Amino acid sequence: MLRSIKSLFVGSLVAMTMGSCWELEQEVLSGITQEQLNNNVTPELIEVLKQTAYSAVVGNWGSHGGLYSVLEVTADQLAIPQKGADWEDGGIWLRAHRHTWLSVDGPLNGSWQYPFTIVAECNLLLQQFPDLEELGAELRTLRALAYLWLIDTFGNVPIIRETDRGGSPAQNTREQVFQFIENSILENVDLLTRNNTRTNLNYWTAHMILAKLYLNAEVYTGTARWADAERILDVIINEGPYSLSPNFFSNFSANNSNSPENMFTLPYDANNAGGFNIHQMTYHYSSQLTFDLQEQPWNGYAALEEFYNSFEDGDTRKASLREGPQFESDGVTPIIDDSVEPADPDGPAINFTPNINMLAPNALRQAGTRINKWEIPVGQGPDLDNDFAIFRYADVLLMKAEAAWRQGNTAVALNFVNQVRERANAPALTTLNADLLLAERGRELFAEGHRRSDLIRFGRFNAPWWEKNASPAFRNLFPIPENQLQANPNLRQNPGY
Repeated sequence: MLRSIKSLFVGSLVAMTMGSCWELEQEVLSGITQEQLNNNVTPELIEVLKQTAYSAVVGNWGSHGGLYSVLEVTADQLAIPQKGADWEDGGIWLRAHRHTWLSVDGPLNGSWQYPFTIVAECNLLLQQFPDLEELGAELRTLRALAYLWLIDTFGNVPIIRETDRGGSPAQNTREQVFQFIENSILENVDLLTRNNTRTNLNYWTAHMILAKLYLNAEVYTGTARWADAERILDVIINEGPYSLSPNFFSNFSANNSNSPENMFTLPYDANNAGGFNIHQMTYHYSSQLTFDLQEQPWNGYAALEEFYNSFEDGDTRKASLREGPQFESDGVTPIIDDSVEPADPDGPAINFTPNINMLAPNALRQAGTRINKWEIPVGQGPDLDNDFAIFRYADVLLMKAEAAWRQGNTAVALNFVNQVRERANAPALTTLNADLLLAERGRELFAEGHRRSDLIRFGRFNAPWWEKNASPAFRNLFPIPENQLQANPNLRQNPGY
């Protein structure tokens, strides 16, 4: 059997891997029957097969316009202010911030398609290789992760298994999706590797999926599962291979693949697995000079002032936001925005201010601090090399704290929260409440895709914040995109839309 494979064609199966991330040469197998493959399976082949599905996860997660963008811009830490004609985009990002989105808004359709693409890739492989038990367990766990995103964002979605054959799948209730995710993990977790495989799901990260599900169980089903969440988190804490990195920002460096804290990561590679371009999404056009970037940034995502002010002095995590006067890569020469007149209050010297004068239509071009969490090497192209951590051990500790606190065990909760705060050089808390817990999660997990879910769980998603009025509770779920309703007559729109 061949030992180095990148693409495999068997009938309708096309398995595409992610280039140098797995260092596999390209070779095509043809004229080989399914039986021959099943009888000659090697660990290398299994790795190739599973990366077909994992490549769908890497997909467009870290680029503008997909699920990640929707999760972040609908929450209370980031916005995309409209600067004249720049970032008007038909009003989709203004509506996202203000919770007035429409079922025809394109990013919502992308947020639907992203996890369902993962589901389809997993199901295709499960159909093609039904007898590979360990591969099947990992694929069903990966499919459960996709459904965790779906239950959180759309609620009532079709459960599509590998045994289903075409047609228009029936819509399931949120409770049924919850049970499907739970069963998928419980039935497969013991077959997963316990090796610390960061770019593949393993025994520990499967527990993380289940813990996330239980932590949000009251939102998804109406029944709280705090004790179950804590029990599952204890497995990771007491038996898993993870620990806090002494340096918070090492988890986000350009070479962060060996972080002891990052549990499940998307292995972006600027040359072979692009798609993570947070620096392009957030920085001012003229910030190209700060990092000698190969392309000009887009001047979009900016942090809300209230979030910026939530950091205490000395909290090292405050450097996740870039503020103040900006300089060229020599660190001395001020950056001048030549596109504005010197008399314009917006310039000409670039100075990122915590205050954003307005959301639209004439936000100042340099208003708002910028996402500075991931290292940007000098000379970087449009895509970053940094791995993106979907799950991180600091989140495990904060989830443990929350689950304990919600059951009345404040002493245990404080211990775990303060482990995270100590690493950030923040003073230990002596008391705990919902606001403190939510704020701590916000500071630690900023821009990592968790904030919307956290706000809903803490009952804050519908509250007013800067440039957003109070929103109705039905906005806790997104509408099923209009073109999905048209394509599948068995789908019914979520209430309120």
